[in-house]
Amino acid sequence: MDCKPPTVPLMDLYEIRGGRLDVIAEEAEHQELSRESTTMADRGARATRGVSTFQRSSVGTNESLTFELWEDSLPSPTGAQDGHDDVFKEGETESEIVTTRNRLQGKVAEMENFASHLEEIFLTVEENFGRQEQHLEQHYNDVLQTLSQRYDDRAAGLEEEKKGKMEALYKQLLACGQAMDASKELIETAQEVYRSQDKRLFLKAVSPTIKRIEEFAIEQVDLTLSTSLEFDTPLADLSDVKTMMDSINVVPAPSAPVINPQMPNSATQTSLRVCWSLFSDDTVEYYELYYRPVLEDTPADSTCAPHVSKVKVKETHCAVTDLLPNAQYELWVTATNTTGISPASEKTLYMTVPSPPVIKQRECTSCPEAALIRWESGNTNPVDSYTVELSEMGTDGAESGIAESVVAVPTCQCLIQLQTGRRYLISVRAVNIGGPSDRSDVITVSTTGTFFYLLEDTAHPCLSISEDGFTVFYGDEELPISAMALDDNTFTRCVAVLGDMIPVRGRHYWEVEVDDGTEFRIGVASVDTERNSYLGANNTSWCMRHILTPSRHKYEFLHNGWSPDLRITVNPVRVGVALDYERGTLSFFNVDLEQHLHTFQCHFQNYVHPCFGLDNPGALTVHNRIEAPEYSFI
Repeated sequence: MDCKPPTVPLMDLYEIRGGRLDVIAEEAEHQELSRESTTMADRGARATRGVSTFQRSSVGTNESLTFELWEDSLPSPTGAQDGHDDVFKEGETESEIVTTRNRLQGKVAEMENFASHLEEIFLTVEENFGRQEQHLEQHYNDVLQTLSQRYDDRAAGLEEEKKGKMEALYKQLLACGQAMDASKELIETAQEVYRSQDKRLFLKAVSPTIKRIEEFAIEQVDLTLSTSLEFDTPLADLSDVKTMMDSINVVPAPSAPVINPQMPNSATQTSLRVCWSLFSDDTVEYYELYYRPVLEDTPADSTCAPHVSKVKVKETHCAVTDLLPNAQYELWVTATNTTGISPASEKTLYMTVPSPPVIKQRECTSCPEAALIRWESGNTNPVDSYTVELSEMGTDGAESGIAESVVAVPTCQCLIQLQTGRRYLISVRAVNIGGPSDRSDVITVSTTGTFFYLLEDTAHPCLSISEDGFTVFYGDEELPISAMALDDNTFTRCVAVLGDMIPVRGRHYWEVEVDDGTEFRIGVASVDTERNSYLGANNTSWCMRHILTPSRHKYEFLHNGWSPDLRITVNPVRVGVALDYERGTLSFFNVDLEQHLHTFQCHFQNYVHPCFGLDNPGALTVHNRIEAPEYSFI
């Protein structure tokens, strides 16, 4: 069925510009010249003495516009002639011509822009017409297909009804024929009996014949038609066809939107910014965005599924609020217009920003050159990376305006290079695709000296560590073996503990405060030193040992069970320990006397940790974050 309106062919706009627009421009120029000439005539008489001609090619044509100014006579020196006060001057005429030319050029440019705009409109109209024509043709084909199906169904129904009527009439016709045959047979039999001359045979046959006639007379023959001669003609239900016809002038329901993947930095801890797109041909009144959290421990039973929330918006973007931090959300969207609702988009996962990490201050260490920061994520879902932020503190304790960041840290610890003798404020942020979290609580790190805590998981069960983590106690009461909770990392024979020193190959210095009556071992040991051995008795530990004898205080400097024969006359109360990786030395000093006690010469292949042991009940206190004395590394 050809129901297309006549298609208007696109005009050649370049031809329009080259032809019609130039004609318009030429007419406009002549109109301007006519107005200028009229004005000049009103102001003064034309000059007739000579002719001045100015030519300029019009835009887009080969024709020229000619301006002719007739002069009757030259102007007088006084500026008046023939009783008129206004006289044309050559300079003023040229200026007016330039002004008129510029105005004409502007108008031509405006008309060219308008023609370009018309071209775009023509293309848009043609595209819209093509889509509408396709839409109309599709509806037309659907209507024809529906009507054809209805016709086929109705024709099949009539054929079935006709067949039923014919079968009923045929059966009734057969019944009538059988009744007529029976009637004829009875009449013929009665006639034969009547004509019989034999009285005996007559009497014998007449009784059965009369009985048969009586029985036949009793039978009722239905002489009414068993079916109606009229056909049932119910009205056809064409409501869906009417709906289809009405929908020709109605916009179609939109297609399924497409949710865009999550953009970086598009979330906060409790909100998400979601964007989606739609096909340009669709008309939409509003969108409905559905979302629900994705919980890993949710049972498969749908009755326990998370609640689905919904937001209604008119734009193709939406900010969803009141969400959980560091949580995955499943989102999908539908589009609605006056015709109906689109199918739902494919479901997409978005993530909110993580919660701030928690810095484990008891596990953070530092030295004059660097700091090792450790933290825990505090989030159920994994994060992409972490960012460590640091700023230097001023002398007044205030934070300076200069801040640095270490980005894309993959694990929950970071070794940061720092400047010596400074104080820093350090915090951590967790980062996922949604963006960075709020920063963690800020800790203060000083690079005045080496700083570390004791590793409590290495401490012998008889040792107790103070709340601040720097004093070690060995009590008088011996714990039974059954009460000792031992593991592979705990010292079992030597009552000792390791310190968690930063893994930086530089210079480290700390001090230990002891009592005269306490037997102790202080030094360094590898992290894998034997836990069932004494400090200094193996090749993975180096220590200074104090022993009480009945006659004197004895000091040994043990490594692999061997010690040089040294005698110290003044008992040190505060022992300084200086470790120099570059020179491969471990030195001990009497801090109060600034006295050198002993130096181990050893090139440490692996990192070592401070170690502290008590051979009898007592206590010792570790002092770190101390600037190394000048004599300690000479």
